[in-house]
Amino acid sequence: MLAGRAREMGLGSVADVTLAEAREAAREARALVRQGVDPIAKRQAARAALRLDAAKAVTFEECAERYIGSHAAGWRNPKHAAQWPSSLKTYVYPVFGSLPVQAIDTGLVMKAVEPLWVTKTETASRVRGRIESVLDWAAARGYRQGENPARWRGHLENLLPKKSKVSRIEHHAALPYAEIADFMASLRQQEGTAARALEFTILTAARTGEVLGAKWPEIDLEGRLWTIPGERMKAGKEHRVSLSGAAIAVLERMQEVRSGDHVFPGARARRPISNMALLMTLRRMGRRDLTTHGFRSTFSDWCAEQTNTPSEVREMALAHAVSDKVEAAYRRGDLFEKRRQLMAAWARFCAAPTGEADILPFAAVS
Repeated sequence: MLAGRAREMGLGSVADVTLAEAREAAREARALVRQGVDPIAKRQAARAALRLDAAKAVTFEECAERYIGSHAAGWRNPKHAAQWPSSLKTYVYPVFGSLPVQAIDTGLVMKAVEPLWVTKTETASRVRGRIESVLDWAAARGYRQGENPARWRGHLENLLPKKSKVSRIEHHAALPYAEIADFMASLRQQEGTAARALEFTILTAARTGEVLGAKWPEIDLEGRLWTIPGERMKAGKEHRVSLSGAAIAVLERMQEVRSGDHVFPGARARRPISNMALLMTLRRMGRRDLTTHGFRSTFSDWCAEQTNTPSEVREMALAHAVSDKVEAAYRRGDLFEKRRQLMAAWARFCAAPTGEADILPFAAVS
């Protein structure tokens, strides 16, 4: 009995503990009870201490590698998957990668993160989050105890300035929509697969990765439809893209030189061209001020300012996830027919001389 509560404690298997040893263990347990100490809790603490001592040999780097190994299969974005080990190797392992995971404290976390916080704030924030995740994993596996020294709320937020105070969010450089027709005319003068991929990216308002990974089995030229499977979409859901006449023209040109399943193949037909190839196309055109992703903003700005397109049609065209859970639950369709009209109007705008844009009155679409 301890504090008026009955507790039952085993002393070990009869195969391993003799009667004399059991009597001695029982005597020691009763002595602890007389002192007000719970012998069961004391034994558990001793076992935990032994586990902790063993865990001191497990380094942070070992835990990080095991964490990445167990989670990588769930990371759909190849860039995200590559950044995890790369950022830890660059910014964390040199500071405490070889130290026991139990030894990681606030001082060590700050030593890794603080120098980056002003110069590379977004990178520093992601590194901090990755350290926190690894330490949470280590605690769940019994390799460390105590509070997580990399946590933000109630801890590092008191030691580091808010991101908004030290860095300005840099948006992807975008071309003003009024200049898109002239840009497209210049782009069509460029030779090569990368130029065609960039043209197709602009005409479909798709993400770069979606275009680079496009395969011919996804394309229905007759139906003017591109169906992107869910595993290649950011939201993990299949997305249908309406192909305008201009987009079809790009595909027909690529079909003439088809060498495999990839619509925009690289030097090796088994692999698509890289994102850098599109960026180099922009540089050859003297447009270092632009990014490929920024053309999605160009399209979005055009929709908002030059058409009566409902916002949900625009968001569907951009394959943005519906943030409102109630709206998402009730929405069953993908507004495809409305998006077909929108993408056709966008293609006409991209082809029209500046100042002669064909502005679609979206009365039929709203």
